[in-house]
Amino acid sequence: MEGVLLSDDPKLWFPILDGVPSFLTGALSVDLDAFAARHGLPYRPTVETRPEAAAQAKTTRTFSDKWRRFKNYGIEPQHRNFLFGWYCKKFGLPDRKALQRFYRNHERILEVGPGSGFNTQFIAENCLGNVFALDISDAAFTTFENTQHLPNCTVVQADLMDVPFADGSFDLVIADGVLHHTPCTRAAVEALYRKVAPGGQFFFYVYRKMGAARQFCDAHIREHFTKMSPEACYEACEGLTDLGRELSRLNATITLDNPVPILGIPAGTHNVQRLLYYNFVKCFWNEDFDYDTNNMVNFDWYHPHHAWQHSEDEVAGWLSALGARDYRFNQANPNGISCLLTKPAA
Repeated sequence: MEGVLLSDDPKLWFPILDGVPSFLTGALSVDLDAFAARHGLPYRPTVETRPEAAAQAKTTRTFSDKWRRFKNYGIEPQHRNFLFGWYCKKFGLPDRKALQRFYRNHERILEVGPGSGFNTQFIAENCLGNVFALDISDAAFTTFENTQHLPNCTVVQADLMDVPFADGSFDLVIADGVLHHTPCTRAAVEALYRKVAPGGQFFFYVYRKMGAARQFCDAHIREHFTKMSPEACYEACEGLTDLGRELSRLNATITLDNPVPILGIPAGTHNVQRLLYYNFVKCFWNEDFDYDTNNMVNFDWYHPHHAWQHSEDEVAGWLSALGARDYRFNQANPNGISCLLTKPAA
């Protein structure tokens, strides 16, 4: 549960903290002076590997706080139908059994940004090979708590821009809702693509660029909420959560004979809560979650320092530059882009 990874250079060592090897350095690392003294280790100089690390550390603090609070997200039975149903849509699969078969067909899987580890747990339970989970935040420790009983699962704490595995190490890499929380989404895609073995697969989900009204509201709210402490932001999000709950419980629909292209609103029948949610403001509500979990989902959108949005054409351009040709976008929901690709075999 506590130890040290050593190298030939006596000043280059990495701690194992609460069962998790931590490869963070510079602004992303915790104070290790007491740890070094306890283990008789030399002082480890601060090495800043990336100039964006200080900004990334702000986003990391958001998610460290979130996953310390919500350790059972996705673990609770009432969460699983919704979350794994959504995963099936993201992967373009018909049901959970097909998702299980998908994981069984891979031997070495890396999940980046596992959060509570609920999906890591599911993957390891269904994969015949080895599963690795990597997170830059304290989510790594929450994931370890929820997966330590699985002998084929390993958790590390590291920056996805500096993954401590060789290129081409995995036949499946998963980054669900993670890459847009880095300083540069495209650079994050490229960094993880390198870790995929030839012929292997890469799944990622990033925020979709929303309509003008939603972009305006998001920018306005984020300008204020990102400056708050996590505690203050949770409280500030309660009004949005209340709005989502009350609109959802109306269970009302409207039908638009004509689209509103300037706002990205299609014609057709719309649930009123979904209409506002997708086109004007994040006001998430799901009856399968308790109030605090619903509020956390809204917090997750508005508090992180980085939260980029992209178009399918933009993402397709990144993949073309990487030489990826075999990929598809699965339409899981209107405010995200789900991409599953296969890396060329040669």
